[in-house]
Amino acid sequence: MDRPGFSLELTAIAAGHACVAGVDEVGRGPLAGPVTAAAVVLDPAHIPEGLNDSKKLTARKREALHDLLIDAAEVSVAHASVEEIDALNILRAAHLPMVRALEGLPRKPNYALIDGNMIPRGCPIPAQAVIKGDGLSASIAAASIVAKIRRDRLMMDLAQQYPGYGWETNAGYGSKKHMDALANLGVTPHHRRSFKLVHNILYQAKSVRL
Repeated sequence: MDRPGFSLELTAIAAGHACVAGVDEVGRGPLAGPVTAAAVVLDPAHIPEGLNDSKKLTARKREALHDLLIDAAEVSVAHASVEEIDALNILRAAHLPMVRALEGLPRKPNYALIDGNMIPRGCPIPAQAVIKGDGLSASIAAASIVAKIRRDRLMMDLAQQYPGYGWETNAGYGSKKHMDALANLGVTPHHRRSFKLVHNILYQAKSVRL
């Protein structure tokens, strides 16, 4: 199976950018919870084996790689809140934690490899957008793993506070259990009211009260 490599990073380093960060986000699609992004600077001499797009890895493998990355790389994680998602839109809001994650790194990078086709507004350093970057760049793949693990853990914590929605397994996505709970238990403060499915349930509930 093809694995993401380090060639994009080496090209940037050869161009004079000594510190290159990979950036990815997770959580655009869920009906609840934040968007989470990670920025990761890999040590070329200590790149963990098995890095790949987080969606192609088992949960156990993601957890193991996350722990290796925390020890062997420079890592920063940031979020955009439900309030920010509703105030802006999901695309704009998804870019906020990318910038925040870059700014939160212990050592300021010189260059960023950003997953996707857009460089976030306000990106503090020169950057390159890389379509399907988590399958091409080891640094972006690392960021995808860290972002996925951190957001999943956050949703597990929220599931303890709001039982019944299945967030511990669906991570806020619109699974059948989640949709049934929305209909029966209602909308929580962690639901994205700007999303049509959530908005419709709120509207229906308001209509019933009227």
